[in-house]
Amino acid sequence: MEDILRPIYQERTSHPNTLGVLLIDHNEKSSPITDTFDIVLFLIVKEAEEPVYVKHYTYKEHKAALHIVTEAKLREWILLGSNRKIIDWLFSGKVLFDRNEYVQNLKLELRDFPFYGRKIKMGLEFAKLIRRYVDGKDFFESKHYLDAYNHIVHSLHHLARLSVIENGFHPEVTVWSQVKQIEPEIYKLYEELVTSEENLEKRLELLFLASEFLIHSKTAIASEHLTSIVEQKEQWSFQELSNHEEIQYYSVDLSMLIEFLTEKGLIEIVDKETKGQGIYHRYYRVPKKL
Repeated sequence: MEDILRPIYQERTSHPNTLGVLLIDHNEKSSPITDTFDIVLFLIVKEAEEPVYVKHYTYKEHKAALHIVTEAKLREWILLGSNRKIIDWLFSGKVLFDRNEYVQNLKLELRDFPFYGRKIKMGLEFAKLIRRYVDGKDFFESKHYLDAYNHIVHSLHHLARLSVIENGFHPEVTVWSQVKQIEPEIYKLYEELVTSEENLEKRLELLFLASEFLIHSKTAIASEHLTSIVEQKEQWSFQELSNHEEIQYYSVDLSMLIEFLTEKGLIEIVDKETKGQGIYHRYYRVPKKL
């Protein structure tokens, strides 16, 4: 089918805006990676009116998808982990066109995974983890066990991704097979949650206790990105912090993460008087080292 699709991408390779073209065949990887399509053509371009453009094709009994993505959107996906298939596509896809070795250099960059890039991604995963864990625990304490189960599954997934990133790898779609090799303790927690014969309440109680220990062990390193930025000023209002270029990525999870870190003593609150009696503005800073 690659020969049939060649005219679709070849006309675009002559355009200087096209950086790379990859072909992903679902026969080489599991079909969910290609959204059940037989083949995906993945084009990376410098700029486009739409950051993501998708078109579907049919040829006899086969189906194919064309994805055209801007470099900026691709970088955003890689940083935020918001499109997990992309890492698989870049590493497993067949390179059909590579302008000035753009794709090759991108893959080398991803393999090297610079530590600062890891710090940002760890911070974002940790923020999602804390959101799910805290919400799940609230549901558990309110005896809403099915809602608590849903949240603890998601929190374990973020914990798994965090572990993969911490060890210098990019989380893939098959993250649990990665974690089984990298940090089997987390894999066993997930296994116990879904296969244990204990009643749901007991399973959740044990899982929250075990998760709390693992979260505690990763808090300092996973929050380094946020605390390193907070250290850049004497103190921050929440709005100032949320407007920071890199902190904006934390989005709705930022407030809960800051509250969690204040409880753990990694960030401290500075109260400043307002005109209202007994009401204070709340600012944040990293505690000064003795």
